[in-house]
Amino acid sequence: MGKNRLEAFSDGVIAIIITIMVLELKVPHGADFRVLIPLWPVFMSYVLSFIYVGIYWNNHHHMLHAVKEVSGGVLWANLHLLFWLSLIPFVTAWMGENHFETGPTAAYGFVLFMCSIAYLLLARTLVAKHPKNATLAEALGDDRKGKLSCVLYVVGVALSWFAAWLGFIVYAAVAVVWLIPDRRIEDKVAEETAQQCQSEQG
Repeated sequence: MGKNRLEAFSDGVIAIIITIMVLELKVPHGADFRVLIPLWPVFMSYVLSFIYVGIYWNNHHHMLHAVKEVSGGVLWANLHLLFWLSLIPFVTAWMGENHFETGPTAAYGFVLFMCSIAYLLLARTLVAKHPKNATLAEALGDDRKGKLSCVLYVVGVALSWFAAWLGFIVYAAVAVVWLIPDRRIEDKVAEETAQQCQSEQG
């Protein structure tokens, strides 16, 4: 089964998610810059969520670039990831509108946790029973970074019940970690491409 439709569908859904989030930024009444001050929690929530959605889109693209085949199980695993990503606009708006209160901030962290679990499941589904996707399997390895992120989300959710801003800081810290380019997949694909070129020239 080809991967092009899977990638195109995922790109479309992620684009809609970003569109929904930006539509939650309501235009304030008044031309004075002071009217923007009450909107800072909404804007901060939007910025963090935009970064997260961008990270998932980027990593999803690189992951699919490394695979050569997909199956029905992969399609469902991908839909599972898109389901949790589609909830990001809701929890983003809820957290921002309520100025990072405990419940919304914990719910935001829970959705991020489920997104990370869904991404790990998609990666494992792409590798399992798909020998043609060996490049991805070698690049991922035991994926310590992904597993550590899951743990940190749980920590963030727990901290949110004591002080919501602590949870928000943890979520932001995980985003910063993922902003640092993870070149495992890129490097592995480049290595295999170079080896193929050498073998063809030889």
